Amino acid sequence: MNNNNSNKSDLINILTNRGFVHQITEEKTLDNLLDKSQLSIYSGFDATGSSLHVGHLLPIMILRWAQKTKHKPIILLGGGTTKVGDPSGKDKSRKILDDKTIDENISSIKNIFSKFLNFADTDNKAILVNNDEWLKEINYINFLRDVGKHFSINRMLTMESVKQRLERQQPLSFLEFNYMVLQAYDFFHLNKKYKCLLQIGGSDQWGNIVMGIDLARRLSGVELYGMTCPLLTTTSGQKMGKTEKGAIWLDSNKLSAFDYYQFWRNTEDADVIRFLKLFTDLPLDVINEFSKLEGRDLNKAKIILAYECTKILHGEDASNKAKKTAMETYEAKGTGSDLPTIKISQDSLDAGFSIIDVLTSPFEKPSTNFLSLCNSKGEAKRLIKQGGARVNNKKILDEQYILTMNDFEDSEAKISHGSKKHAKVIITGL
Repeated sequence: MNNNNSNKSDLINILTNRGFVHQITEEKTLDNLLDKSQLSIYSGFDATGSSLHVGHLLPIMILRWAQKTKHKPIILLGGGTTKVGDPSGKDKSRKILDDKTIDENISSIKNIFSKFLNFADTDNKAILVNNDEWLKEINYINFLRDVGKHFSINRMLTMESVKQRLERQQPLSFLEFNYMVLQAYDFFHLNKKYKCLLQIGGSDQWGNIVMGIDLARRLSGVELYGMTCPLLTTTSGQKMGKTEKGAIWLDSNKLSAFDYYQFWRNTEDADVIRFLKLFTDLPLDVINEFSKLEGRDLNKAKIILAYECTKILHGEDASNKAKKTAMETYEAKGTGSDLPTIKISQDSLDAGFSIIDVLTSPFEKPSTNFLSLCNSKGEAKRLIKQGGARVNNKKILDEQYILTMNDFEDSEAKISHGSKKHAKVIITGL
């Protein structure tokens, strides 16, 4: 695996060559440690929602490569720090969640990590910890005396997460100001209990990571290390994992495997090779061959990207099914089995079910990032006027168009919103 003469360890080489690295502390020393011994490496995830999204994938993929190169991943779930709220990259304070909601969120997101990491009984199996276990036991006065004295307010004010809020004259609560202290303490605790030496995070976490390194040095004299990955945007400038309808969730109950597949399939041309390096396990020599593709041929690489990403998260069967549905829908112009479904009764059809009714009807499962093809009758009318509404690939320009049995084959019809959003309509009760 080692293909870069400047580094000794497989892990640093892989991460550097695939584009994961933004900053590293003491890179040469860390590289030597990774080359000579098994390291415990952690990344933290606060439980602010019931699912993670694509924006969380980079640190997870780094831990995946760490495990592949014989190191030990630690997932820290922020049951404690979620109660405080990380100000990094935020314009305003996060909503304070109660303990019950945080516990429910943790329970929901736990399973996602098992898709990417091996928690089985191996010498480098991943482990999952919750920082509420130790943070809730802290005695406030003792914590201030033993830990707080090592933090300089002057230095904390220079951290990006704090400085940006103050420069914009946006409020920063004392609660949030303590977040970096608690995260720093997490790193110290994980080193003390699990001998963890390396923390992974997004580039907005650099200040928090450095604070943890400094705290451990002051409290126990140990040298810890940090690595950040870039905060990704697409070539068009959109934040990675965000769409016009919201986040691209990693939980299949919030976003179907087909919609996840389609997110990657619709990657911009300029991002395909970069995303293949970051979000798949494909060898670099294979990916470099794809970089020679141009124009329409680049769609082959997009299909590979979508298939590989979906396979990691949802499994091979779901990925094959999503690929088959996409081919049936977009290439064969049919209706694939994974498409979102709209169910209408025979009575509703007989009473007169218009194209606008269909476009605004809510989807049945599988769940999707879109609740319906159009959010309102006004949006549906504009779509029709612009020529974007189709029934079985036939353009519909009449707002009064009524579906009939002639539109259905084996009780199914395909309804389209432009070229990328499709659903199948099924008649029930036949």
